[in-house]
Amino acid sequence: MWDLMLAELISVIVTTYNREDALDAALRALGRQADRNFEIVVADDGSRADTARVVADWAARLAVPVKHVWHRHDGFRGGEIRNRGIGASSGKLCIFLDGDCLARPDFVAAHRRLAEPGWFVTGNRILLSRGLTDAVLAEGLAPEAWSLAELGRQSLSGSVNRLLPALRLRLGALRKLSSGSWRGAQTCNLAVTRSDLDRIDGFDGSYTGWGLEDSDLVVRLLHAGVRRKDGRFATGVLHLWHAANDRSGFAANRARLDTVIRGDRIRAVRGLSSLADEADAPTIGNRARCDG
Repeated sequence: MWDLMLAELISVIVTTYNREDALDAALRALGRQADRNFEIVVADDGSRADTARVVADWAARLAVPVKHVWHRHDGFRGGEIRNRGIGASSGKLCIFLDGDCLARPDFVAAHRRLAEPGWFVTGNRILLSRGLTDAVLAEGLAPEAWSLAELGRQSLSGSVNRLLPALRLRLGALRKLSSGSWRGAQTCNLAVTRSDLDRIDGFDGSYTGWGLEDSDLVVRLLHAGVRRKDGRFATGVLHLWHAANDRSGFAANRARLDTVIRGDRIRAVRGLSSLADEADAPTIGNRARCDG
């Protein structure tokens, strides 16, 4: 256990792009957290003004600080907008969460408990069906607060794909069995200390289009000697359905990742440091500004 983390602020960095209904549900779920010593940074990949209004509404209602960072949309730039979120964050630990993922009430507390120097924590997710997702968004259902029995009923009806991520087990040393593996780690549920993010210069903004910027980050963390800790049976989230992403840039991103895997490079080609003197600065604030 990392004793210093018991009192430190945590930053939950939530990525989004033009999906206001899902973001509204994700922020609602974060408002249910038992652990209140965290901030929310919405990392917005160029959404229309409707997203800023959702963020501003929740910022006025939540008991935790809410920030909004935004850049102009120029294709999918997941790595770069997360770097902007990191830059705006104040926490010692950054938890990355997608804007269509609903955190259960113990999510922040579980990540705090698992945080440990020299380790990053990878979580997993339950996938909701299209029908259940539509109901959640249209009717204001809150599946993040459902009991295991209710999730079980949804599983029997085919509305969720599995139950295991909803279980809570103390696995101890078993969480470190895959300490050197990068596969399966995704930024829909990933916790990394700010110091380790600074050490590797954050995400690599040269990844554009959907896919593998999160794998690149994890591979470089491993190159830097930061090990993987499994957050399964502790940090599972509920992932709302969405249509398949455009994968036209995947092959180029895969080639970039293969180069990183074969080498030993630690720092991003275009990382956090590249944003320091950038003219196209992000919008940052405790209340969102409406950018059209």
